[in-house]
Amino acid sequence: MTSMDVSLKEMMSVDGAVGAAVVDYGSGMALGTLGGSKDLDLQVAAAGNTEVIKAKLRTMEALQLKDGIEDILITLGGQYHIIRPLSGRGGQGLFLYLALERGRANLALARHSLRAIEEKLDI
Repeated sequence: MTSMDVSLKEMMSVDGAVGAAVVDYGSGMALGTLGGSKDLDLQVAAAGNTEVIKAKLRTMEALQLKDGIEDILITLGGQYHIIRPLSGRGGQGLFLYLALERGRANLALARHSLRAIEEKLDI
């Protein structure tokens, strides 16, 4: 098991990473962040992406889908944003957020890395 700080460092080691966060989607608050820039405020991203998760969960409930979200991908012109809800017992109500520079990132490897980071994370 790894700590949140180690997990954030592992997230930032993914090719193309520009910002990483562990977020509580009950409150919209980032519990931990690493990276970011003047163009990527991770606190604002945490709050905004909380709304994305909540909207998807409401939609799934309305559709009576009995499934869980593995991840949500938002593709921008120059970036990928991956939102991965934690499914482990200690991670209920939390998600990993990773912003990647699109030109330097390998999306499949980034998703694989987030899955592996999630499995080791102990909160």
